[in-house]
Amino acid sequence: MKWTVVILICVLLTACSDRSAPVALGTLERDRVAHTATVNEVIVALPVAEGSMVAAGDLLVQLDTRQQQAMVAQAQANVARAEANLEKLRNGAREEEVAAAQARVEGTRATLVDAQHTYLRNRDLRARQMVSQAELDRALANRDSASANLRSAQEQLRELTNGTREEDLRMGSAELDAAQAMLASERKRLNDLTITATRDGLLDSLPWNLGERVTVGSPVAVVLAGDVPFARVYVPEPYRVRIREGDTLPVQVDGLTDAFEGTVRWISTDPAFSPYYALNQEERSRLMYLAEIQLPPSAADLPNGVPVQARMPAGE
Repeated sequence: MKWTVVILICVLLTACSDRSAPVALGTLERDRVAHTATVNEVIVALPVAEGSMVAAGDLLVQLDTRQQQAMVAQAQANVARAEANLEKLRNGAREEEVAAAQARVEGTRATLVDAQHTYLRNRDLRARQMVSQAELDRALANRDSASANLRSAQEQLRELTNGTREEDLRMGSAELDAAQAMLASERKRLNDLTITATRDGLLDSLPWNLGERVTVGSPVAVVLAGDVPFARVYVPEPYRVRIREGDTLPVQVDGLTDAFEGTVRWISTDPAFSPYYALNQEERSRLMYLAEIQLPPSAADLPNGVPVQARMPAGE
């Protein structure tokens, strides 16, 4: 009888000790990857149902691409125009243009010769008082005008034969680079209308229905990524100084008998509620620090949202 009472007392003490053991409470979670809309467009396809497993690259949501395809086509036309303009600058003047300029030079030279002869003839006639001074002045003006036209035609011919200026070539090259950059930007916007999974995981939510017009910046697909869940728990303030990233802590999942050995992958440096400097010593002991504890691969099949508790390390 005596030994029976002693054993019963030991069992009760052990149970009380287990219940009073310090723990951090929380739930099982996975990384939540939200895919957002970059434009205000209509959803035209939802090929994957909620709750399905997806791999990186799988199509999740397709938005209407017709407007953006037109923008890409316009950008491609601008690139083609800039390329043609740069090629034209590099090739310089055509042979026909040079020949036409040479012909203009010859024509203006002939006009100058005729004007010069007319002026000399009128000058002789003026010396004999056979023409008026006005007639001589008009002949002089015609000669000077023909001389100026000849110099202009010669400079135009020299401009064509000397080739394109280096500054014009750099400007044409810069215009082509700008057009190509705009085309790349429009293609990126077009690709953003095809929303694909960036990580393997579970398609948790599709907030918008087929045919709805989404708003810019709103999530259109939410994927829970990661093969193995982690425990997101709140560490009591007295145990914060004893926990560091990389520490191993026992994690008990509701519904399972055996605990998992989890590894602390992150713990917050700030309390989740009131700042410690605004509280007295007794109130500070009730502060909580958010922490994430990665579970081993054996916990891969566990669902999200299940309550867990992580046992805190014992003090010295």
